[in-house]
Amino acid sequence: MILEISRSKLQKLVINQIESLFTLSHGKERNILLSCIDMALERSEYCFSYTKNKYYSKDGETYFNPFHSGQNSIFLYFLSNSIFSSYPEAHNLADRVYYLNKTLNGLDLFYQVEMPSIFFLDHPVGSVLGRAKYSERFSFSQNCTVGNNKGIYPTFGQNVKMMAGSKVLGNCRIGSNVIISANSYIKD
Repeated sequence: MILEISRSKLQKLVINQIESLFTLSHGKERNILLSCIDMALERSEYCFSYTKNKYYSKDGETYFNPFHSGQNSIFLYFLSNSIFSSYPEAHNLADRVYYLNKTLNGLDLFYQVEMPSIFFLDHPVGSVLGRAKYSERFSFSQNCTVGNNKGIYPTFGQNVKMMAGSKVLGNCRIGSNVIISANSYIKD
């Protein structure tokens, strides 16, 4: 994967962002973060390699620019999720990366939400994705909401697109190859 900035600069960038907003211990937490950045880059590369969006490739190769909000949102989700999955004792660090994503990109995508390995977003600002069951090639735009009704979340088939402002709440089953129109509201 082509990186807009070097891996070491990316590591410094993430460390500096977390330290400027929160805290980061220089020992174990820093080492966990650095190892999980590599995991998040691998997961991002795989995810990005399936998008047709011109900003996700350069010279025929998968491309990551941490200053592209959509790309950065996915990367930071994968980073917080990798920390949570690989180092459950470091949930507090995963929290900080989750909040960093929310602060920088306006996306509420908690690290315990199980996103598929291939998902897309376009302008993530204002979107909230709850603990639904998502399938491969799920995509969403700005101001989308996926939430529960009485503790029950939706289920999405493969290749579902949520357009700007759409909402899916509760015990809904959305099939495969579905486009949910802008500003629509689906509730059980």
